[in-house]
This record gives sequence, C-alpha cells and structure tokens, in this order.
Amino acid sequence: MELSKALAKYSVDMTYEKLPAEVISFTKLCILDYFGSAIAGSDKLPIQMISDLIDEMGGKEQASLFTGGKTSALQAALVNGASSHVVELDDIHKGSIIHAATVVIPAALAITEWKELSGRDLITAIVAGYEVCFRIGEAVSPSHYYYWHNTATCGTFGAAIAAAKLLQLTEEETVHALGNAGTQAAGLWEFIEDGAMTKQLHSGKASMNGILAALLAQKGFTGPLKILEGNRGFFKAMSDEYDTTKITEGLGSEFKIMENSFKIHASCRHTHHAIDLLIEVFKERSPKFEEIESITVKSYKAAIDITDNDEPKTEYAAKFSLQFCSALAILKGSAVLSDFNEDTLWDSQIRALLKRVNVGIDSRINASYPEKWGSMVEVVLTNGEIISKETDFPKGDPENAVTSDELIEKFKHMTGQHPPENKQQIIDSILELEIMDNISALMAKV
Repeated sequence: MELSKALAKYSVDMTYEKLPAEVISFTKLCILDYFGSAIAGSDKLPIQMISDLIDEMGGKEQASLFTGGKTSALQAALVNGASSHVVELDDIHKGSIIHAATVVIPAALAITEWKELSGRDLITAIVAGYEVCFRIGEAVSPSHYYYWHNTATCGTFGAAIAAAKLLQLTEEETVHALGNAGTQAAGLWEFIEDGAMTKQLHSGKASMNGILAALLAQKGFTGPLKILEGNRGFFKAMSDEYDTTKITEGLGSEFKIMENSFKIHASCRHTHHAIDLLIEVFKERSPKFEEIESITVKSYKAAIDITDNDEPKTEYAAKFSLQFCSALAILKGSAVLSDFNEDTLWDSQIRALLKRVNVGIDSRINASYPEKWGSMVEVVLTNGEIISKETDFPKGDPENAVTSDELIEKFKHMTGQHPPENKQQIIDSILELEIMDNISALMAKV
C-alpha cells in the first residue's frame, strides 16, 4: 500500500474507544505540558511580534490565542505553535527528533474549538497526529536532521493528520492533505548560527500549514499521492538515508505517543544529558568556580552539531550552547526557565568557565543515537581529582521518567504569574478532558 494511503487509513480508523486508558492519561499530560509552554512563551518578544502581525491582519474569531483574544483557526495555530516553542520546554521524541506538542496540539486545539468538538475528539486527534509525525521522523532520521528541523518538516504531517481527523476527512481527502502538507514542509537550522527568532516560525508555520492542507483537502484540493516515497517526494529530496518500514511497521497496533519525553531544563534537549550529570556533581560536591580546572562533555554527533557554541551572545543562543549549559549547571545546580536571563548570560564566572568546557563526539554514544541520547562528562578539579559520570537517558525520557506530579509542578512553574485559580482550573480541566463536551471553557482560562 502507498504510504500516504496507509497513514490515511490509520487516521480514519482511529477512534477514542480504541485508545487504552494509559494512552489517554499520558496524552492528557502531553496536553498539560503544552499549555505550560504556550503560556510561558506568550509574553516573549518574538511571539508578541507574531501576535501583533496577526492582529493587524485580522481574521474571523474562530479560536483562542495564548496571547489573548481570538482569530482564525489558521492564525491561532501559527501564534500558539510559536508560543509553545520559544522557552525550550516542550516535549521531545527521541527516535524522530520531534517536538510534537508544539505543532500537533495547537492545530488540534484550533479546529476543536472552532468546530465545538469534545475533549475526546481532541485526545484522539492528538494521538493520531503524534503517531504519524513520529513515524515520518523516524524514517528520515538522523540524516534529515543536519539541515532540516524535524519539528518543522515532519511535524507538518502530524498537524495535518490531527486537523484531518477533527474535520472527519475521508481516506482519499486525508491522502491529499498529507500531500499538500509535505509540499509545505520546511525549516532550516541556519538560525542556530546567530540565535535568530526564525525557530518560532518553524513550529507555528508547521501547525498552520497542517491545518491549511486539511482544509483545502476538505474542499477537494488535491495533493501528490506519494508525497513521502515518490521520486520527487519528501524522503528522496530531504534525507540521505531513509527507512520506509518505519512508516507502517506496527501501525495501528502500538501508540508511539507513549515513547514521548518531557523536558525539565529550559534549553535544547541535546544539552540535557550533560546538565543532568553536572547538576549531580553540584549536588554532591558544590565545586566553586576556582576549584574547576576543566569540563569535558562527550556525546553524539547531532548534539555537537547543534550545540557546540562557546560564544553565545543572546539568551536564546545560550539555550543552544552545550558549553554555557554545562557551566550553568555545575555552578548554579539548575537550568530552569528563570536561570536563562541577561544576568546569567554575562555572568563573569559562567563566561570564564564555559571556555574550559571541551565538547566532542564519543563513537559508542554516537552509535546508539537516536535510540539513546547519551553523554559522559569528566570534571577535572584543580586539586587533580577527576569526577566522571555517564547517562544514556536524560531525565524525562520514558526510561528515566518524570511523574505526573512532577509535570504538574513544572506547569505551575512555567505559568509563573498566571492567576493561581486559573492554573488549577486548567490543570483540573485537562486531567478530566474526556468528560468535556466543548473545550471553549478550557481555552477561556488561558
């Protein structure tokens, strides 16, 4: 069967009743985690710029914005997708290297609110969207990832499936939605070179484009039938190596959303393994700046490609600097949202120590990527002592899981000054989402 047809059939056949209880519960945690990131990002400058532009453009009041007010479903997905990505605390899937929440959930929320659908509809669409984008991401990773940001490219397909599911598209219409989602898939890593704001367009546009593809398909607008495996399709154009079996193997009998990871540090996920280990050193030894001779971090190639930066010049660039995050972790003992600010960016001890952080690739760790996102660190003290630590799974991976209580506390921390009563109402509503006939009341709380 052609790959888009297989994915379309999966989407159409999926029902809420087919979801195991643990999948439903886990999906609600993914939604809660998304809300925290979207609220936390809503007042950041890049998001305010996008929101201001949307306000200038106008739009029918179909869906709520995390920045306030309402606009069209398309534009809501753009703003809300961007808002949930900017603070670098959104979820991540190892095998596909995708932050699915930031593209799939805003698309699903916009359609669900606009069409006055239920919490069960929302959950089902999100499960389907995660499944599809994870499978496509796994098929092209890791070769696709060097130039292309998987969240933006593969995520577009997930947003399209979520929207198609909520719009009740037929199998044929869903194939066309996937075709036109794939032709819009984009997102280059060049922003990493100078810390540009472009990354927020990646998630926002992927979410928006997924909805656009589904809405056009609903009107009979056709798309390429073999957008994935075709001779001029996604796989051949955008990856050196790909594995088509990743698309269909186990499709419909497993739930890849359960492989999802959560972030507890407010930085690129490729820095989290080292942060975890160096926070352990901080808790055990609390070494002072003058006691640290050097730090060596060895990891996999993608981590070094994305985060090898010993001269971060913005707060955002610091989140993508393995050197900065390592220095921050061992000196401060944390790397939460409030740790990334102008004061820490230019802290004299952090700036000096990050120059003593040596990063590189370990062949054994690299061979295990992307199934494992591991690292080893070596801290050399001025007295000659050497402290070595290693991990395969950063905190938040399924193999090193966070609890639901920890995710609720993370939500409360991320939402900062949000009214306390609204925080609790959001938590309660999402954790009981399956009994909600219309999600408008939930969106009114953001």
